[in-house]
Amino acid sequence: MTRPSLERIVAVVPVRSLSGAKSRLGEPLDAEERADLVLALLRRTVEQALAATRLAGVVVVSQDADLLRQARAMGAASLLQERDGLNESLDEARAAADPEATAIVVLPADLPSVAASAIDQLAEAAEVARRSAPDRPVVALVPDHHGTGTNALLVAPPDAIPFCFGEGSRAAHGAAARAAGASYIELDGPLAFDLDTPEDLLEADRRGLDHEAGR
Repeated sequence: MTRPSLERIVAVVPVRSLSGAKSRLGEPLDAEERADLVLALLRRTVEQALAATRLAGVVVVSQDADLLRQARAMGAASLLQERDGLNESLDEARAAADPEATAIVVLPADLPSVAASAIDQLAEAAEVARRSAPDRPVVALVPDHHGTGTNALLVAPPDAIPFCFGEGSRAAHGAAARAAGASYIELDGPLAFDLDTPEDLLEADRRGLDHEAGR
């Protein structure tokens, strides 16, 4: 049976609580600075996702109720996470997502160069793959700049594969896509850079990206 086109894509933005976010950046940044950085990155992610022409909605999922209030003020919908763990939070968001959504795209809020154009490019690449094999699910992934993780993940239909975020998630998502018989594509670009270590923060500062995130 021909699957529907990707005309209704919902973005899910998972964020840890402000108190525990980006703990691996503890050496160069204190707790208040990390919280400020997380909010700046979240604001940029929400702004760019809302500006993406291929997205029908943006949902921020977190265990931090205050952060979710701020996300709503930014224009996003919100979901209070009930279980611990990133994959668990994404499962909850997927279950609560727009029932008419034909795809979801996971956009972690630690991508300092996230841009509406890059989100649309990911969606358009997924649409091309779907048209080439309309009877197959589609999984489109942007690896992290280390080559082992997943910085953005589009899944159509939303329940096509399980979420496999964590160590080695790039390979795990690829294996899940193959097991599901999905068309699988990988893209490079602005979404490939994330802030995870002090070295990443230095690189972002060199590029001016952390400052851009707070503008």
